[in-house]
Amino acid sequence: MPIYGSASVAESGPQATVRVPATSANLGPGFDSLGLALDLYDEVTAEATSGTAVTVEVEGEGEGTVPTDERHLVAATMIRTFAHLDLAPPGLKLKCRNRIPHARGLGSSSAAIVAGIMLADALAGAGLTRTEKLALADAIEGHPDNVAPCLLGGFTIAYSTEDGAKAVRLDPSPRIHPWVYIPQVKGLTSVARAALPERVPHADAVFNLSRSALLVAAVSRQPSRLFEATEDRLHQSYRAEGMPESTRLLHDLRTAGIAAAISGAGPTVLALAVDDAELPEAPEGFEARRLDFGSGAEQVATSRRE
Repeated sequence: MPIYGSASVAESGPQATVRVPATSANLGPGFDSLGLALDLYDEVTAEATSGTAVTVEVEGEGEGTVPTDERHLVAATMIRTFAHLDLAPPGLKLKCRNRIPHARGLGSSSAAIVAGIMLADALAGAGLTRTEKLALADAIEGHPDNVAPCLLGGFTIAYSTEDGAKAVRLDPSPRIHPWVYIPQVKGLTSVARAALPERVPHADAVFNLSRSALLVAAVSRQPSRLFEATEDRLHQSYRAEGMPESTRLLHDLRTAGIAAAISGAGPTVLALAVDDAELPEAPEGFEARRLDFGSGAEQVATSRRE
């Protein structure tokens, strides 16, 4: 393998572009395991340059607020991936066109991590498999529920093994139409996780096991079961105090008979409409978007400047 950062590689100017989707994890009962890809995409271009400097240009979400050097999550992930490949990192020039809202429970950090792994793999020509990319993304993110649908698309069931995270992808029923209610306020995954208890009642664990199993059938084949399948007793109630507006919206949607859940760690609310079901307008402070299910992360361009 070439050692990136060497003169011969830097002079060739390898460049790659990847597209990565937003995701919604948990879907109610499937804590840290179930997720959906949504058709809202970030696009990131990376170019290897001479020297060791890292520069990042951000357009859209995060512009003016996220780091623009090696601390940027895409860049930091690329550097970690080069190390995983036993390669010295090159200088990097990144351009991020961000559409996924940050800190809203729509997988923006997972998208950045997946983008970084794919870009480093493309520049190195290493040929990492999807399984290897998933295991590495899980090791960086700490849980696979968002990185799995980001990589694979559709509806995913992710799980951990001694060899790293793995996942199964299923096609969601075409009768299901995801909506997201995105609040103006942001949330932090670390804060949401800190609200969870170390132990939960056995009955609640059994409840969520049954609902998670039902959710797999509901999303893939039996949408009529979605309302019951998105019930949860493991995490949403414990996090409610930290996102009162989202909790209120979730309650109102479910009272109206709509299958809804907090998206990931929140505060976005995910609603799964079936067929032509009408959903209420977004309350003040929220933006409602109807989305489709997304495809997995993909490399959309690669080039080497002579």
